[in-house]
Amino acid sequence: MSDLPEAGTTRSGPLWQDDYLAPPAIPTGEKPSDVLNVIWRKNEVFIDIGSWALGSAVMVLWSGFVTAVLGIWLGWDIAAKELLIGFGIILGIPILILLYGLTKPVPPPIRFNRQRREVCVPQKDGTYWFVPWESVNAVGTAVSSVGQHGRSTQGLLVIGFPNPHWDGKSSGNKEYSLALSCGGGRTAMVMWECIRSYMEVGPDAVPDCTYDGTKRQGFFSVLWMMLSQVGAKLRKGDIGGALYDLFFIICLGAPLAGYLQVQKLAPSPDLTAPEVVEWSKPLPPEQWAKRSPELERAIAEREAELAQTKRTAGAGY
Repeated sequence: MSDLPEAGTTRSGPLWQDDYLAPPAIPTGEKPSDVLNVIWRKNEVFIDIGSWALGSAVMVLWSGFVTAVLGIWLGWDIAAKELLIGFGIILGIPILILLYGLTKPVPPPIRFNRQRREVCVPQKDGTYWFVPWESVNAVGTAVSSVGQHGRSTQGLLVIGFPNPHWDGKSSGNKEYSLALSCGGGRTAMVMWECIRSYMEVGPDAVPDCTYDGTKRQGFFSVLWMMLSQVGAKLRKGDIGGALYDLFFIICLGAPLAGYLQVQKLAPSPDLTAPEVVEWSKPLPPEQWAKRSPELERAIAEREAELAQTKRTAGAGY
């Protein structure tokens, strides 16, 4: 049993907020969106979620670069040289770390099997944990800072996988954590929904993976693909979705992040250990694992709550 507050709980302070998303894995009310391209492989049996954080690192650096350009432009007549040196130091070191990361091999994904309702978590020593899905915990956390240029917020989606073999006494290997630098808040929720909706609704409820079966592309090909997606949303009348995508393209450097990830993730790493290959095979429908009664009840209550909220909003209250 997790020591975290129940899903749906929010704790906050003047400069921080934690949104507890699981357990139990109840709907957040947000639409699934793979904003960091963490879905590496998806089929009827399992979904692979990548822990390689290059895309999020690029987005953080790009937002810093945009801030630096604006800061230098606005303060050019005051302290151009000082601003240039300051931003050079702030961004230079992370850029060197990013370039070093590009030379390292990509770690294997974490695999969520919806038929068995288990998660395969690779370990550094080459072993694997097979963790029950309903024991997985998730928290969207955001921390803000206030400076001369206003308030800035950074955050993570942190997913925890309890060690199924932990004896309750030893201090090590109690849990494995996956942290995705997505900004917290709503963005953490839409990313968590990619995983939750796959496991509880089905493969068609979440976006297709970006890299599985694709070839490496140039930067402008990636940019055109993203702009085409914006155009498609505009044609459907989804103005909010189009603006959301444009924010990531312009302010967070999504095309550059996508381009670099394609170079490393086409094709994406796979899990090839014999026991994992066997575990990943499809099962007859009658052998599929079922939700626990507790989760079934929690999801029904949450869906009723969301429906009531939607009716109230539609009535204009």
